[in-house]
Amino acid sequence: MYFLKKGIIIVFGSIFISLGINLFLSPYEVLDGGVIGIGLILNYILGLKTGLMILLCSIPIFTIAWFYYREYFYNSLHGMMISSLFIDLLEPVRSIFHIEAIYSSIIGGVLIGAGIGVMLRYRTSTGGTDLIAQFIGDKTGINVGLLILFMDSIILLIGGVLLSSDTIFFSAITILVVGLITSLMTKNLPAA
Repeated sequence: MYFLKKGIIIVFGSIFISLGINLFLSPYEVLDGGVIGIGLILNYILGLKTGLMILLCSIPIFTIAWFYYREYFYNSLHGMMISSLFIDLLEPVRSIFHIEAIYSSIIGGVLIGAGIGVMLRYRTSTGGTDLIAQFIGDKTGINVGLLILFMDSIILLIGGVLLSSDTIFFSAITILVVGLITSLMTKNLPAA
């Protein structure tokens, strides 16, 4: 029963993430952090499928996880695969409606943060650069949160240089909202 419930949570979380990206971020070329941000940059610049790019960019990360963080590998692989699938399946909803970019960035951040948060509550995730941060943090003693912020900032700056200054501004808002909503949803989780 637990695995069925976890599967349903992964689907719902993936749908939230996908709707946040396709309805609210993509129309304004707004980014999220991590591997999703890399997938979005490749989509905006080269027209490649965002979900497929997330999947391909995650291969090296999941290879590291297989050797060094096996539990992470098992708890995140299905979340990454299902969310990548839904991101590409729901791409046609991009043109359903448009609201102002500032509100779109906030609402997109809320949906993505809710999707990530609900998954984390069931000890699963979409994988991504969090593993790289954990690996570097374990080896160097640097705070994992700072490493994630650093990596997200690099992705944001690259996207801004390649796309526009609006991308940097609205993406920063989205990333802050994602972090806030995810934190609120995972606030009272017991230690693993």
